Amino acid sequence: MKKALEGIKVVDLTSALSGPFCTMMLADYGADVLKIEPLHGDQCRTWGPIDEKSGESGFYCYVNRNKKGATLNLKSEKGKQMFYDLVKDADILVENYRGGVTKKLGIDYETVKKINPSIIYASCSGFGQYGPLTHRACYDIVAQAMGGMVNLTGFKDTDPVKVGPSVADHVSGIYLTVGVLAALHHRDMTGEGQQVDVSMFDTIFSLLENALVNYTMAGEISQRNGNIDPSIAPFDIFPCKDGFTALGVGNDRLFDTFCHTIGHEELLGDPRYETNDLRCKNYLPELQELIRGWCMEHTKKEIEYIMDEAGIPCGPVLDVKEAIEHPHTQAREMMVHCEHPTAGDLYFQGCVTKMSETPGVVETPSPLLGEHNREIFGLTEEEEAQLKEEGVI
Repeated sequence: MKKALEGIKVVDLTSALSGPFCTMMLADYGADVLKIEPLHGDQCRTWGPIDEKSGESGFYCYVNRNKKGATLNLKSEKGKQMFYDLVKDADILVENYRGGVTKKLGIDYETVKKINPSIIYASCSGFGQYGPLTHRACYDIVAQAMGGMVNLTGFKDTDPVKVGPSVADHVSGIYLTVGVLAALHHRDMTGEGQQVDVSMFDTIFSLLENALVNYTMAGEISQRNGNIDPSIAPFDIFPCKDGFTALGVGNDRLFDTFCHTIGHEELLGDPRYETNDLRCKNYLPELQELIRGWCMEHTKKEIEYIMDEAGIPCGPVLDVKEAIEHPHTQAREMMVHCEHPTAGDLYFQGCVTKMSETPGVVETPSPLLGEHNREIFGLTEEEEAQLKEEGVI
């Protein structure tokens, strides 16, 4: 099978989620990703769920699939030289240390590009490679809070909450992947390598959508608004007989169809609802309550069927079990099996981007700690044992 990134060598110094999510995507599409961990291993090897028999982390296994793994003490001179040898012919290096750490270790871009001028050096950190906060450590919840997302999430009468999954990590990983691929294209044209710098803080800030222009254009500081979209109405989550359902009516044509579908044609003659802008301004409380009343007379499946027939964007609120088992999830191969040498059969997310000629694929499990030391560093069994004794690998 053809692979889009076949022949691309990636040295992966990442840990936790943002960086590994980027290198996972590169590996899924064929890049040869060499994951280099500290001697104690990537921190997410301890993150749950933990398989009771093998002690393996399901989190680690998912985000580090399709990679080869080695350990290396980058604080030792011998380890540092082994790293320099490894990057001499690498296409990409990916790291997600906090700002300034790579310079202290002697593995920063300025150092590495002297060894390999054409390398793409991809950095993903909490606050980027420059700026007053570059030195700070960061996790997703901090990026969501400082980037402005937490204050926009939740209902007006409750405390702010973070978005459930780690969106700062995931989207930073995606941005980093996009930057790496753009840099590879530039290198193909010019032969020139470069550094790619992605910040989790910047990532969250970039996702604030209309909150930014609401302030810059209208001077309004957006606040928590529950499930209501400030720019589209109706656009909400409604209770129904057996749960909740999401409905989005994004333009006047859809609103006309929607009113006929729910049997409330009188809304079309109401001047408060003539345009999307007016519907946004006059959505609460009457229009919301009217739609809630209609939804409470139906089940999720009934509403889904009715709206599907009418062409109105709609979907039931599913829990993770329902989402995994949904026929569309299965048809799109969004859950795949992978056999791990100690944890056994793993069942996790598949590849999102579907490509007709070079599809992504999950072929190999995440590496055991130091599993490929000999292969990656070209060591004999005796050399591996000696370097372990010296604390280098």
